[in-house]
Amino acid sequence: MNIALITNSKSGNTAQLAQALREAFAVSDVQLVCDVELPDAPDTAQLEDVAGQALLADAVCVGFWCDKGSCTEGVAKLLERMDGKRVFLFGTCGFGGSQEYFDQIIERVKEHLPQTAELAGAFMCQGKMGSGVRARYEAMLAKNPTDARAQALIDNFDLALAHPDAEDLKAAASLAARALNL
Repeated sequence: MNIALITNSKSGNTAQLAQALREAFAVSDVQLVCDVELPDAPDTAQLEDVAGQALLADAVCVGFWCDKGSCTEGVAKLLERMDGKRVFLFGTCGFGGSQEYFDQIIERVKEHLPQTAELAGAFMCQGKMGSGVRARYEAMLAKNPTDARAQALIDNFDLALAHPDAEDLKAAASLAARALNL
């Protein structure tokens, strides 16, 4: 089997998941025919090149970071070009806490796939955020020290610092292998 691995990672969290997939593929009879880091806003030529490479593969794994509850516009445009492909989605988001939340993100992202594409599976986990995010939350709490939402955001930020962890990486690789029948 040959696979295209396309990743869009802003902070490195999704890139860690992609590396776990690479390692899992290396011990299987899988050939990576495309291993590309997609920018957030690829130009038309970049997008066409990556989509063209991906369409040559038996399956396509697309990693993304959660941008406002979905994926970036570049990932959305790439997914729209996956006619007839088996696709495995994987990603990270700063806010986490429940599989239900992760499933909602996957539902929004998979809407970009054409009807002829097959979603083989998906994996989402929490990922650490930049220190500027915590500073914004702290400023919210400083304005209103009794703001339970601001405190919850800070608590979530602190929990996210450990992710993706070893269990997240193992789960992503295992789920991708099962979804793609490796």
